[in-house]
Amino acid sequence: MLDLSSFNNLQLDAVREVGNIGTGNAATALSKLLSCAVEIAVPRADLVSIYSLSEYYGNADNVVAAVFVRSMGEFGCSFIFIQDEQAADLMVGLLLKQQFGFIPTDLPQDVKDSALSEVGNIVLSSFLRGINSLLGVQQQISVPGVARDMLASILDVVVSIFGQMGEMALFINTELRVEGVDKISGNIVMLPDPDALELLLKKLQVL
Repeated sequence: MLDLSSFNNLQLDAVREVGNIGTGNAATALSKLLSCAVEIAVPRADLVSIYSLSEYYGNADNVVAAVFVRSMGEFGCSFIFIQDEQAADLMVGLLLKQQFGFIPTDLPQDVKDSALSEVGNIVLSSFLRGINSLLGVQQQISVPGVARDMLASILDVVVSIFGQMGEMALFINTELRVEGVDKISGNIVMLPDPDALELLLKKLQVL
């Protein structure tokens, strides 16, 4: 298994570029879905203790909406699309306006979550397609799961996965922002399994 403590700057830069490619794909898909321009931030890639993920990302007590998927196959990886609840509801409103021509009011929570699942699934599957193209593999993703909870509780899912493999994870994080709507943004978090990370670095010829 790859020793994350021995990671060097060249390898981190290579992984950031992977994040950049994936995020570009995701931004294009989201832009088409919402008929809005979508800006992206430069991805960050850092080695983080799985037990301090919530502190690394933001205020652990913030309530967020998150869509979580796993890639299935040779490249095992967790992907999470995280938004503040207000941003998630605004994005769902934009999606429904595209479909119905207006934003329905007083929607049941399960309808909102279904729409959010659709947005997250499109964003994260598009991100993964960028990685598939780079690696020359065909990965599928799991059925998306949606949760609305404190950030710390959401990231406990990640801890439960990575706690069996070690205490450190490579945390790739980037932001998508809908242009002209300051309050709508979301973060894509990519957490490759150690074995998948080794495969990725070999493909990039930095291992």
